Amino acid sequence: MTYIENYWNKLQLEVIAENIISKTVSLILLLILFTILKKLLDTLFTKTIERSISFTKQSPMRQRTMTKLLHNVMNYALYFLLAYWILSILGIPVSSLLAGAGIAGVAVGLGAQGFLSDMVNGFFILFENQLEVDETVEVGDISGTVASIGIRTTQIVGFDGTLHFIPNRNISTVSNQSRGNMRAQIDLPIYTHTNLDKVDAIIQTVNNENVSRYPEIINSPDIIGAIMNNNNQLVFRVNIFVQNGQQYRISPAFFQLYQTALLEAGIQLPTVTPISPRP
Repeated sequence: MTYIENYWNKLQLEVIAENIISKTVSLILLLILFTILKKLLDTLFTKTIERSISFTKQSPMRQRTMTKLLHNVMNYALYFLLAYWILSILGIPVSSLLAGAGIAGVAVGLGAQGFLSDMVNGFFILFENQLEVDETVEVGDISGTVASIGIRTTQIVGFDGTLHFIPNRNISTVSNQSRGNMRAQIDLPIYTHTNLDKVDAIIQTVNNENVSRYPEIINSPDIIGAIMNNNNQLVFRVNIFVQNGQQYRISPAFFQLYQTALLEAGIQLPTVTPISPRP
């Protein structure tokens, strides 16, 4: 019993309680100061950096890309400082942790290596202007619209609404579908005995009556004619070149116009052979 009392007396509960209260107050003050500082910096960023970028001669998409990137860099720096201050208040030796050996040191080293790879690749993506915010791109097997470009990750919203976070070091090939004119390819399934001259004449009539209603169409549709598609199905192909990003609107619109006109003219169309879905 005497041993327990001696141990209890050595705990110095008053000192421990004082340290807990002191650190708690310090953390609360730090969080309040951080919140005020972040709101102040966000306001200054909007009124200075963001406004300055808007006056440059770069495209609107490029301006939004640079704005989001610089804002992300500022947030990364602020949250890094916040984490450092919190650990320092708690009495955790941050420098020793970062420089220490063993499993923790190896983990930090590997994490830092990946982070640096993300930063370097992200820098070249921006420097070479490979993609910008609001552009339609294909990165690997992911297709969609660029939502944000950060120093570590690039965010792409898929055509089904899924938000993809892609580490910049994993981006090796970028297929940008928002640079230059794009092709809307329309394949109308037909029978081998279909009168091709009649189909051609109907397609021409539909084009003459409707192309002028779509200013996003660059030039006259290119009627390719009857060919075998990748599914070994006979189709009547029409290519329409449009402004970038508009191919997803023009293709189904003219497919419906062509199909309706052909059916009204008494030309029967076979069922399309199912193919692998593509956004």
